Amino acid sequence: MQRQQLQFLSTWLQNKNRKPLVIRGAGQVGKSTLVELFAKQHQLSLRNVNLERHPELSSIFSGKAPEHILQQIEFLPNMGSIGKDILLFLDEIQAVPEAIPALRYFYEDMPELPVVCAGSLLEFALRDHSFSMPVGRIQYLHMGPMTFSEFLLALDEELLKNFIDNYQPGQEIGDIVHQRLLHLLRSYYSIGGMPEAVAVFAESHSYKDVSEVHNSIIETYRDDFPKYAGSRNQNRMLNVFNFAARNVGVKIKYSNISAQDQSVTIKKDIDLLTMARVVGKVVHSHCSGLPLQADLEEKIYKLLFLDVGLMNAICGLDWRSISQMNDTKLINQGAIAEQFIGQHLQAMLADKPNRELNYWLREGRSANAELDFVIGLRGKIIPIEVKSGTTGTLKSLHQFMGMKQAPLAIRFDTQLPAVNQIDTVITMNKQRQQVKYTLISLPLYLVERLDAIVGSYQT
Repeated sequence: MQRQQLQFLSTWLQNKNRKPLVIRGAGQVGKSTLVELFAKQHQLSLRNVNLERHPELSSIFSGKAPEHILQQIEFLPNMGSIGKDILLFLDEIQAVPEAIPALRYFYEDMPELPVVCAGSLLEFALRDHSFSMPVGRIQYLHMGPMTFSEFLLALDEELLKNFIDNYQPGQEIGDIVHQRLLHLLRSYYSIGGMPEAVAVFAESHSYKDVSEVHNSIIETYRDDFPKYAGSRNQNRMLNVFNFAARNVGVKIKYSNISAQDQSVTIKKDIDLLTMARVVGKVVHSHCSGLPLQADLEEKIYKLLFLDVGLMNAICGLDWRSISQMNDTKLINQGAIAEQFIGQHLQAMLADKPNRELNYWLREGRSANAELDFVIGLRGKIIPIEVKSGTTGTLKSLHQFMGMKQAPLAIRFDTQLPAVNQIDTVITMNKQRQQVKYTLISLPLYLVERLDAIVGSYQT
C-alpha cells in the first residue's frame, strides 16, 4: 500500500517544524486508508473526524483557538480525548471549509499535535473559498493511484519491485525477468492502481472480483457529479466522463463530444472533472524553454483518465481481451500504454512546482507532428514517445529534435533497454537538415526509474 507516501508521512512526522498536512487527490485513491496505516505504523492513536458527517462543526472552526476546537471535537460520539501520541485526522475537509484557515492556528499554537487533512473534492473548496488561506503554514501531499512498483509489492513480487527500484542504465535484464514484468504489466493494465481493486486481486486473484470493484468505484464517481456539478445536466456530464476514458491521448474537439452543446458548456464539464481529479489535462506547449508551462496553448490539450484499470473498465476491455492483444495493438490502438506512462509521469511530478503534463503538437497543411509527452527534468526538456516501432519510424520525434536542438529523447516500448545515437536528415522550412541526438529506449515497466536514468546520461 503506497509505501512512498508512508515514507513521506514518516519524514513529515519527524520534522521539528512540522506543518498541518493536506492530502489532495481523487476519491477512492486510498487517502483515508493511508492515514490509518500511518497511525498504526507509528503507534499513534487516530482521532478521525469526518467533517462531512459533522457540518455543525463549521462554527467551531470559525474560531481561532485550537484548544477550544479540540475540546468540542472530543465531545463527538466515540471520539475520546486528544492529547499525547494522538494523530488528528480531519477527513472530507471540503465539507467544512472553515477548517482550512483554522489550520494556521494549529501550526502556530499547537505544533506538537500532528494534524492531517484530506478531501476528495477539496479543489472545489479551494476554488470557491472566501477565507484567507494559511499560506506557508500548511503542507500538501498529492496522491494518485498505486504505481506499478507498488502494485508488484502488493502482489508479493518484492524481488521484481526491488529490481525496478535498483535498475541502473546498462544493466542487463534477463529474459525471465523481462517476460514476467511484461506479464504483470498486462495485469496492471486490467487491474490498475486503485487500492481497493489491487487489494481484492491480491487476496482472490480474481479478475471478476476486480471488475466488481471497478464498477463500484465508477458508480461512486457518477454519484458525486451533483456534489460539484450542481444543476448541470447529469447525463451530459456522464457522456463527457465516458468520452474522456475512451479517448485518452486524443486532442480534444468539443464537437466530437457533443454536436448539440456549445463548446463553452463542454469545456466547463471537462474543467469540473479535472478539478475532481478524475481526468487530467495534457496541454500543448511550444517547448521553447523551461518551465514548459510558460509557453502553453491552453486551448489545445488531450486528456488522461485517473487510472488505467478504470479506463479499460469503462472501455469494456477486460483481462481476457487485454491478455490476447499483441504488443503493437496494445500500444498503438488502445492508448493503454500512453495512459500508463502518463499516470506514472503524474505521480513522478506530483510534488514539483510545475507538475502539469505537456505534449508537443505541430499541425501543418501536409503533415502533422506530435509527441506524446514533453517534461522538464533535471533542468532539461525531455521529449517522450510511446512506440513499438523502430527508430526509423519516429518522424515526429526527429522533427522535434531538429527544431528544438534537444540532446536526449526517451522512447517507451516493450523491448529491452537500448541506447541509440540517432543521425538522420529531416526537411524543415523546405530545407534538409541533419539531426543528431541520443535516444534512450526503455521497457514501459521502467518508467519509475526515468529521473535516475536521465540523470545518468547528463553530461
